[in-house]
Parts: sequence; structure tokens; C-alpha cells
Amino acid sequence: MISGLWGKKVGMSQIFQEDGRVVPVTAVDVSHWYVTQVKTAARDGYEAIQVGLLRPRHQDKAFSLDWLKKPAKYFAALREVRIADGGAFELGSPVQGSLVLSAGDVLDVVGTTIGKGFQGVVKRHGHSGGRGSHGDKLGRGPGSLEGMRRSGRVRKGRKLPGHMGVSRQTIRNLQVVAIDQDVNVVFVKGSLPGKADSLVFMRKSE
Repeated sequence: MISGLWGKKVGMSQIFQEDGRVVPVTAVDVSHWYVTQVKTAARDGYEAIQVGLLRPRHQDKAFSLDWLKKPAKYFAALREVRIADGGAFELGSPVQGSLVLSAGDVLDVVGTTIGKGFQGVVKRHGHSGGRGSHGDKLGRGPGSLEGMRRSGRVRKGRKLPGHMGVSRQTIRNLQVVAIDQDVNVVFVKGSLPGKADSLVFMRKSE
């Protein structure tokens, strides 16, 4: 049994449930992932499998073990997943999302947030900025850097403008609403970190 599942974020949508409620969901494509390497405790010191996402130009072809000799040519991404409670995995076997997750499971989803570039304190840290009247000149600036600035120092942790986004983020306790086994798409309730076509890792909450 593997500890989690890698997938590609497709985008957000909504699902109508039987009681008439509308649930916002994020679609995650978990298809075209194959086992590219098996690691054992005797050889590597821990048990895990390496999985690879096929490039789009090879997804409609029959899988060949010769592709494992040139992974950069045939796989768009390679990721590692730990194995829990043992399990037998063969090289080249597909990773079936329906065998790992099921509707109703509670997940922790790990992803990389969307990059926002260089941003000021109002957008980056939620500062209110200066007043909009009575001759205020602060605008959207950070304001005073405290008294230690006179001695040429700024205390660590000061909220200042800088690079925003592209950080690893984990959202906990998200529910699997449905799984479309025909196209291997998992629908997770709520929003997930990252932009469309970014990779996310889904594991069951402990």
C-alpha cells in the first residue's frame, strides 16, 4: 500500500449532490503515472517507489520497459512515494488512483502556491496602508522600520516587500467527493494550492 498519490491539477468545478447541494471541487488528473523504480530496505535503506508521469506525446502509446532507460525523454516528472505496510510493485505497472483513494476519504494535499512576483506589504502581508485623505503620504508603503533603523539595523522577521508565492503549502482535512474511474480524475472538495497543470500530492489524513 502506497502512502499517497501524485496528480496534476486540472481546475475547479462544482458537483451537484443527491440532496440538491452544490459542492465546489478541484479536479485532479491521476492518470498516466507508472512505476519507474522500486526501492527496498535491503538495498536503499527504506521502502518506496518512484513514479513517473508520461509526456503527452507518449500517453496514447503502449508502455515499454525500454522507456525506463531514458526517463527524461519519456517522463515529464518523476516523484517518490513511500510504501506503507509493504506491497508488491512491478516496474512499468500503472498507478491506479481508485485503488489508493475512494469517495469519502479525508486527505492532506501538498502543492506549490501560485507565484505572484515581487509584491508590496499590502498584498503580501495584508497591511491596510495609509489613510486616503487629510494629506496622508504613506500610500501603500511599509511605514516606519522601528527605532533600531537609526543604528543601521532592521530586526529579523520584519514584514517588508519581497517575493510572494511559489512556496510549499499543505491543506489538511479535504474530502474526496467523487472519483471518475473512466478518466482517472479525483474530485476533492475545496481549492488546492497551485495553478492549473501543477503537480499535487494527496495523502490520507492521519
